[in-house]
Amino acid sequence: MSPALDPDDPHAAEAFIVANTRPLAPPLVPEVVLHLAEESLPIWQKTEDELGEMNVPPPYWAFAWAGGQALARYLLDNPEITTGVSVIDLGSGSGLTAIAAKQAGAAHVLAADIDPLALAAVHVNAARNGVTIDVTRDDLLAQEPRPANVVLVGDLFYERELAARVTAYIEKAAAAGARVLIGDPKRSYFPAGRFTLAAEYQVPVTRELEDAEIKRTSVWQL
Repeated sequence: MSPALDPDDPHAAEAFIVANTRPLAPPLVPEVVLHLAEESLPIWQKTEDELGEMNVPPPYWAFAWAGGQALARYLLDNPEITTGVSVIDLGSGSGLTAIAAKQAGAAHVLAADIDPLALAAVHVNAARNGVTIDVTRDDLLAQEPRPANVVLVGDLFYERELAARVTAYIEKAAAAGARVLIGDPKRSYFPAGRFTLAAEYQVPVTRELEDAEIKRTSVWQL
């Protein structure tokens, strides 16, 4: 493999992201500019072809998913939630919700993702938006919840096992005193009846990734 495509080399990973995306503002969150893929297939294919042997996850970081957009919008519209507090963003992907939390006044934001390319994307996107965000590749879902005032979950209920692990983690985090906010359009494994509705949005998305051009998406609180 070419060193330019080594996801464990932060500089190479950032170069890969910049070369294969464009700076775009998610429709629901124009205050944030992210390096995103204009089309889904090319970046998906390129990641699989060039990085597949390294067991790198699909490029979820290259898209502004509906749940993340809704959660970011909610944070920016309600800055009192994060002003001056510590925040953990689970499965951060592009870093959209982490960036929104920081823009809304969070004292410290930790973006967690097991994909090294996602963490590189968070770094690139945070710099573009003029904020500082710490990152970790640790699988936080395999640990006891770290201390935090707010825990963010954007669009993580799309696989059965992942959904179960996320639910277990955030219930422990809430029991420890964290405020848990979830942005989700009720994916297949969304645990209905567990959360309290906080807000609802009509989120513009792409037909290449979703089943509609507008995705009804909610923000929930545990």
